[in-house]
Amino acid sequence: MSAVELEEPQTMSTPPTDLYTDFPGDHGSGDSGFGTEKIVAFIGQGVEFKGTIIYKGSVRIDGRLEGELHTEGTLLVGKEAVITAKISAGSVISKGKITGDIIANEKILLLSSANMDGSLNTPQLSIEEGVIFNGTIEMKR
Repeated sequence: MSAVELEEPQTMSTPPTDLYTDFPGDHGSGDSGFGTEKIVAFIGQGVEFKGTIIYKGSVRIDGRLEGELHTEGTLLVGKEAVITAKISAGSVISKGKITGDIIANEKILLLSSANMDGSLNTPQLSIEEGVIFNGTIEMKR
């Protein structure tokens, strides 16, 4: 297994101009903090990564990830992303497929195209109509 620690901006594929553009919702409203962090890494479509990713700030994944992902920042999961991992993050916004357990210290937002198999542990949860969810939810303040 590989381990990657990211502190300075890293690009693992060519990112779109605005990494939050296709993530509708409250990320730009300022009330939740979504969209206020700098994107420090991008794993694009066609990129596959196996291992552990540890980072500070926001990361967007549109490719495939297998392993673990740890951050205090925001994880953005694109519509084409396929993640099989244990995830701990400040916040998670997902449009893609996640298999595994997520612990989010702030909140989890599952958008309509999301597919989630696993457990969620977060103080705030939002699930749009159309999400496929199989698992358990634990919410504590």
